[in-house]
Amino acid sequence: MLKLYVAPGSCSLASHIALEEAGAAYEAERVALGQGAQQRPEFLAVNPKGRVPALVTDRGIITETPAILTYIAQAFPAAELAPLSDPFAVAQIQSFNSYLCSTVHVAHAHRMRGSRWSDDAAVIEALKIKVPTNMAACFELIETRMLAGPWVMGDTYSIADPYLFTLASWLEADGVDPARFPRVKDHSKRMAERPAVKAVMDWLKG
Repeated sequence: MLKLYVAPGSCSLASHIALEEAGAAYEAERVALGQGAQQRPEFLAVNPKGRVPALVTDRGIITETPAILTYIAQAFPAAELAPLSDPFAVAQIQSFNSYLCSTVHVAHAHRMRGSRWSDDAAVIEALKIKVPTNMAACFELIETRMLAGPWVMGDTYSIADPYLFTLASWLEADGVDPARFPRVKDHSKRMAERPAVKAVMDWLKG
């Protein structure tokens, strides 16, 4: 059975939803980030990076959201979470997910993890101040150029959708009004109505 290490409010939500959508047999285990559990030896033995998500499979451990999402799509092809027979379409999904991982998530992280980039308190504060501007710019690009609609890639739901849903849920806390991006907001509303998403959100509340 697969085992996914998760933390409420983190990007692990995307992988959690994808496993549920795939109908996978899996176990989810919470990692208490606020209590520093990600830096304890028992978790570092799973993921030396000290971050979630981490997916334990029968062949080893996978980390990084885009990699986990791709694995889920390939391991459960019947769920049709990616157009696996179309290399170009898969590359488009990878491009979108890579942007979320390398640019959007990093822009968000400047709000509470500025110490990753500087030891100077003034610099860390300046990074925080820039977060609303940077996140708004990221989502303006997604809204106008990257979100095909109604799902990320068009008419077909894919592993890009739970990832966008996850990062879009951070906008308000990052000082950005989600109403500025009506297409992204509509996407989030439809995502929230999916049974798999409801199941995961209920589990996280438990």
